[in-house]
Amino acid sequence: MSVVVSDTSPLHYLILCGAENILPKLFRQVIIPPTVFRELQQPNTPPPVRQWAAKLPEWVSVQSPKIMNLKLDVDAGELEAICLAQEIHADAVLMDDRAGRSAAIQCGLAVVGTIGLLEQAAARGLVQLTPVLARLRQTNARLDPELIHAAIARDQARQKK
Repeated sequence: MSVVVSDTSPLHYLILCGAENILPKLFRQVIIPPTVFRELQQPNTPPPVRQWAAKLPEWVSVQSPKIMNLKLDVDAGELEAICLAQEIHADAVLMDDRAGRSAAIQCGLAVVGTIGLLEQAAARGLVQLTPVLARLRQTNARLDPELIHAAIARDQARQKK
């Protein structure tokens, strides 16, 4: 994959668990819509996330979708991310919210969540999955324990090969 569009939560949680540096190693470019950019800078957003957004890395750009599909029942950031990903034919959309993921899939998009990103990074030797998932668990991320256990099991199986 080379170009992805990201919703707020994957960036937010990768930054909080110190793993945002995996993104330029997995993708050539990460594009975020304006609403996501604003959400990363809200006053109630943790300082590390606001600081990151205040000085975006060169591999991140902000771009507005030209057309909005208002029939999608998702929040503003997810709506912009889905519409932008469709418009630019992104390789995937990075998104965690269940309703947003479902809407993106219905729109024909590939979807990767935070745990999936960490798992891809672990498969490439960029991170150790168990410790980074432990850091992720220390955030306020709403994580499905079954997803985490399955990711750890796949990672352990991969390491045994």
